[in-house]
Amino acid sequence: MSISDLFDTGFRGRNQDHFAAIVRVAMEDDVITDSEKKFLDRLALNLDISPEDYKSILKNYKSHPINPPISFNYRIERLYDLARMVHVDHIDREDEIKLLTKMAVGLGFSTVNVGYIVDKALRLVKEDVDLDNFIDGIRTMNH
Repeated sequence: MSISDLFDTGFRGRNQDHFAAIVRVAMEDDVITDSEKKFLDRLALNLDISPEDYKSILKNYKSHPINPPISFNYRIERLYDLARMVHVDHIDREDEIKLLTKMAVGLGFSTVNVGYIVDKALRLVKEDVDLDNFIDGIRTMNH
């Protein structure tokens, strides 16, 4: 087995765990809405989750660990990716906010200011900012 095989296996495993964590967040209310399903389909594609793994994760999402990022910057990077995907899917504004709020809490953002964070994230994504400007925008709102 080559080093690249080890990296690919670890990378796939982290993507599967990340995807399963998001599925777990989506399943908190025991229902995956049409908007959430559309988002999960797109996320699975972006994370290179195979159709077999997708079905398995949906069925056994609780068997994957939830490991929210410890680093605030990494949390913001994941929020950036998720906000862009939600925005690109043209989800109804109310559903978009609900879905991203669930995901942001799952990433470890505080419930106290998650509404403001999600609103700011969606505004920044709508303005088509790059990752660096997104990080700056989210970080500066906390000071």
